[in-house]
Amino acid sequence: MDTQSLQAFLAVAEAQSFSRAAEQLHLTQPAVSKRIATLEDLLGTRLFDRIGRRIALTEAGSVLLPQARQILFTVEDSRRALANLSGHVGGRLTLATSHHIGLHRLPPILKQYTQHHSEVELDLHFLDSEQAYQGVLDGTLEMAVVTLAPHPHEQLQVVELWRDRLCFACAIDHPLAAQTNQRSLSLADLCQYNCVMPGAKTFTGSLIAQRFSQASLQLPVSMATNYLETLKMMCSVGLGWSLLPDNMIDSELVELDVDTAPIYRPLGYLVHTNRTLSNAARRMIEALEGSRSE
Repeated sequence: MDTQSLQAFLAVAEAQSFSRAAEQLHLTQPAVSKRIATLEDLLGTRLFDRIGRRIALTEAGSVLLPQARQILFTVEDSRRALANLSGHVGGRLTLATSHHIGLHRLPPILKQYTQHHSEVELDLHFLDSEQAYQGVLDGTLEMAVVTLAPHPHEQLQVVELWRDRLCFACAIDHPLAAQTNQRSLSLADLCQYNCVMPGAKTFTGSLIAQRFSQASLQLPVSMATNYLETLKMMCSVGLGWSLLPDNMIDSELVELDVDTAPIYRPLGYLVHTNRTLSNAARRMIEALEGSRSE
């Protein structure tokens, strides 16, 4: 059972499309189809049902899926372990980061890293933190630099590097802006007006919702998005108050004085505990660790 056929199988299963899988693997669609056919012949069973334009795993395909992931994980892990023996820092580093961290925290780190390790092919993915967690868990990502989950995962090594203080903010002409100049606001005061927030299922969104839930209040969310830069725009034009990292508060926004303890969200990196890290990943971790105090 060759790894190329397994890679094609995984790509089709995850994309639910032969054409999209071909794009991801930089192959032609006939080449992907041939690899799947070879695997099906070897196993003596169909792995996909093709119903119109839809692709779905058969029962056999569903059984093979976790095994294929484990086989490829083990093969890649062995390759990294052998490559590490030379001490050479090169090859591909598959790294995910959230959009906010990628814009506000990583640029100087990445610049220094690429200057020092020019032979590393950096495969950078911008993902929601929750997606990045799953990518590290299933082995498609070697590491991620994201907002950290509120609860630890036994298969992940998670290291906090920074903390964002989340600030209550609104547009300069929002009614809450005038009120905050006169007195401290309560969480109940805020709930009299619509807000714009991160998605409820995001780590940041759940952290915020928990604070209001503890006060027996429900957030009056009028719009939600996982992109903090978009939230800032919506907040600045008066579509609602929001909670944003302190480094995003500028002249377009007013930071509200709210009578509640500060809300912080942890940021850092994560790797799989059972994965042998490449030398490239180890050097990236050293670069990240060096940025702790910045």
